[in-house]
Amino acid sequence: MCTIFAYKGKAISLAEIKEYLKRTHRRGPDCERILALDSDTFLAFQRLSIMGIDERGMQPFEYKGMYSLTNGEIYGFRSIRKELEKEGYHFHSDSDCETVLYLYDKYKEKMFSLLDAEFATVIYDREDGFIAARDPIGIRPLFYGYDKDGSIAFASEACLLPFCSTVLPFPPGHYYKDGKFICYRDISEVRTYRYESEEQVTDSIREKLIEAVGKRLDSDTPVGFLLSGGLDSSLVSSIATRLLKKPIRTFSIGMDKDPIDAKYAEETAVFLHAEHTHVTMDAKEVIEVLPEVINSLATYDITTIRASIGMYILCKYIHKHTDIKVLLTGEVSDELFGYKYTDFAPSPEEFEKESQKRVRELYAYDVLRADRCIADNSLEARVPFGDLDFVSYVLSIDPRMKMNHSGHGKYLLRKAFENGDWLPHDILWREKAAFSDAVGHSMVDELKKHAEEVYRGKDLQKEYMKYPEDGRPFTPESLLYREIFESYYPGQYRMIPGFWMPNKAWKGCDVNDPSARVLSNYGKSGE
Repeated sequence: MCTIFAYKGKAISLAEIKEYLKRTHRRGPDCERILALDSDTFLAFQRLSIMGIDERGMQPFEYKGMYSLTNGEIYGFRSIRKELEKEGYHFHSDSDCETVLYLYDKYKEKMFSLLDAEFATVIYDREDGFIAARDPIGIRPLFYGYDKDGSIAFASEACLLPFCSTVLPFPPGHYYKDGKFICYRDISEVRTYRYESEEQVTDSIREKLIEAVGKRLDSDTPVGFLLSGGLDSSLVSSIATRLLKKPIRTFSIGMDKDPIDAKYAEETAVFLHAEHTHVTMDAKEVIEVLPEVINSLATYDITTIRASIGMYILCKYIHKHTDIKVLLTGEVSDELFGYKYTDFAPSPEEFEKESQKRVRELYAYDVLRADRCIADNSLEARVPFGDLDFVSYVLSIDPRMKMNHSGHGKYLLRKAFENGDWLPHDILWREKAAFSDAVGHSMVDELKKHAEEVYRGKDLQKEYMKYPEDGRPFTPESLLYREIFESYYPGQYRMIPGFWMPNKAWKGCDVNDPSARVLSNYGKSGE
């Protein structure tokens, strides 16, 4: 991961910008550059070197009076580069992000819809001012805010608060130009559904996921894999092992008392001949790291915070004890193929509407978690299930096929890898346990117990009512998270759409906790 920062105005000085950037140094610990183009125009970049790792790859890049800052990965950049070189563009580095500036020079804002990438970028043109954009899913973070004079600022994290009264996430799939945010691609929109056979669908899923993993293995630095023992991370690890034709390095985490998925992660690692590391955490460590995690995430959402604790501690271990800089993860699969609660969808149309909603909001939940837990520990996340071609294809599959008719959630994904010895049968067809549960049920139990102790004797309803209805806490645990969030980001609750919860309008889903443990179909997920 890297940090980008851009501002044109007079509300802050160069010295103050340097102070703000201390907060995000961990995103880009290898090098920092702040460029003052004029007395009121500042561009800053903090680099985590992944591609083109020598100093020539340091940003901002400059070309004909234009400057670019990009955090992300541009897939297929080598072929793009060859085409641009034929047209007279001269590259000064081996960085994939240098292509962005030349593509913008050639295509202007049309270029954003052409990119196969997970990215956040800000381009400064002396004639047009700032042009900014974010990938259609929002895998790479970007925030914006306005100072007291109405000047806009951009940053990878919400470090704009000291001089911007309100900070908001940059909308995924949009670009900013001339003071307007314009949608260049709504990834959740399906123009035409595919009514193909099961064999055609599963063949396409397999081929597209293999391609998605393959392009994310390109790195000039060591790559590792987060392996929970669940279906999604196990498939990513299996595909990578086959493509690389060598053992990979995998990592898992669990509570010291009841790590549900640890044995499955170990089984998968042995099957793949991976070099596997399991990290253990305890209740004391979970409680102690909670404020740090919420500060990093900039969220009060219950399920995001729960799921982040183990991931954050694991990534801290990886940063401290290994030379790995890139981690592949299994996020985004649930939004496409279904959660435990989507088994209760009353119709294919409702299933699809829920899937599209979850994809549109990914930037605030699962991919926010992946970015922040990993980037906070000076590592880069890559998300194969978030591949644009893969996401578009799965969303276009006949919704009736994606519903759980077989008793196995994510049936199509499992079926796609049934043949070919990709995974042990019991891993491929095992019931899902959400990551926050899979590290051990005791983790969430300890968090709830801690929150109840904090507010023992207090009028909880009165405490809840201190907050606006939109995002109002409703349990001691959610109140604790909200209060910690407010201590770091006072009044900025609109950065998050609200609490991630099952669709309460569906029969069987009107629950008071986001965990699948409270659903009637949880079954063997916790075994």
